[in-house]
Amino acid sequence: MKNKFLNIFGGILLFAGISTNAQILTNSNVVTALTGSNYFLDASNFEGLANQNYGRGLGFPRTNLTTFQFDTAPMDNDVTLSNFDGMVVYNTTAGNTLTGQGVITAVTPGFYYFSNPGNPGNITNGKWVPIAGANAGVKENILTTETVTNRLINNAQIYAIKSSFTVNGSTAPNTYTNPVIIPSTGSLYRITIYQAGTNNVYANSVYSYDKTNGNFITGSPSMSVVYPNGNYDYVVEYTK
Repeated sequence: MKNKFLNIFGGILLFAGISTNAQILTNSNVVTALTGSNYFLDASNFEGLANQNYGRGLGFPRTNLTTFQFDTAPMDNDVTLSNFDGMVVYNTTAGNTLTGQGVITAVTPGFYYFSNPGNPGNITNGKWVPIAGANAGVKENILTTETVTNRLINNAQIYAIKSSFTVNGSTAPNTYTNPVIIPSTGSLYRITIYQAGTNNVYANSVYSYDKTNGNFITGSPSMSVVYPNGNYDYVVEYTK
């Protein structure tokens, strides 16, 4: 299968080399314009196939890492690639990678590479790692279902869930719309409370939190927060 792919890829590059003045070199030596260079492929002078006003870029493979599974079958009996170290993809979906596909990792949309050095033929200890800076512009959107944030604490992924409550001049919610219950093995990081439709943050310190039912009181043992009557949104952040 590998040789067939190289033949097809080489044929495409040969056609491109004849049709344009592109600088292209592959390991099959279809085009030798860059012999002795460090380049594998240089498309910086790729002209003629499109209007010069059109932007051109390199498109990386897109995939959903929350459902992605490695094909570990040898390619033409060659197992040297089966650890997939350095493989780069653009992930389209937030969530967790699958069990058995390296270390389970929380991912968000953006570029990732698979880091698995020194493990030929074994993906167990490999891990999908975000490419530094590539995901910087990706914003998390905290929803009423579990959301993977863009933050870690001591290498532990932070998750978040949004909900709301009403209060009648007390230090604790009177009625929860849907109380946020974090996993029993989870650790509460922070609760942020703000009034719906405003930029007013009322509290982000927690006096008590009951993981079994999601009830909480904000403030401190010596000073609790009293909320004016009204409707409030809140976000619960936690690790697990």
